[in-house]
Amino acid sequence: MSRPSGIGLAPTVDRPHLGHNRRSDADGPEPLETDLSARPYKIPESVLVVIHTPDLQVLLLERADQPGFWQSVTGSKDRADEALALTAVREVGEETGIRVVAAPRPGEPEVGLDRLRDWGLRNVYEIYPVWRHRYAPGVTHNTEHVFGLQVPRDIPVWLAPREHLRHEWLPWREAADRCFSPSNAEAILQLPRFV
Repeated sequence: MSRPSGIGLAPTVDRPHLGHNRRSDADGPEPLETDLSARPYKIPESVLVVIHTPDLQVLLLERADQPGFWQSVTGSKDRADEALALTAVREVGEETGIRVVAAPRPGEPEVGLDRLRDWGLRNVYEIYPVWRHRYAPGVTHNTEHVFGLQVPRDIPVWLAPREHLRHEWLPWREAADRCFSPSNAEAILQLPRFV
């Protein structure tokens, strides 16, 4: 997905004068925050969104951090009070460039909010030990809520390069076979029940 230049750089902030450390716009952007301990913990509640066409072609994304691992759109809540449907809409937009909106405009990579369905399926799984540092101490399990999103086959897809390398549209059974996650594969196998 094409991103405006400067993404990932903290904006220059005008601060009270503190001697010779005062920054100006001429100093350029501030460095990125590198202290990971300052980041909030991830919330152990997430969504999995199976993006599909009316003829059951499923969109899969190849993970950038694990090439060869294919998946649907996934992501955690940003805040404990964030509605799950909003988490799904946000993650779809961030990972694919597809916007889920109340009133889609012709010619835009948008689909109607009525195309997003909560399938009422929940998966509780153990968080891989390699990723547990992202969660509060003692958190070992995540609850994943499954959604489906029906889109037109020709909708453009723009990937977030830090998250995904490639995308493919596959028939639903083939997509399920390609997934590295058993819960993702099982969700895709449920697709015919929800269309």
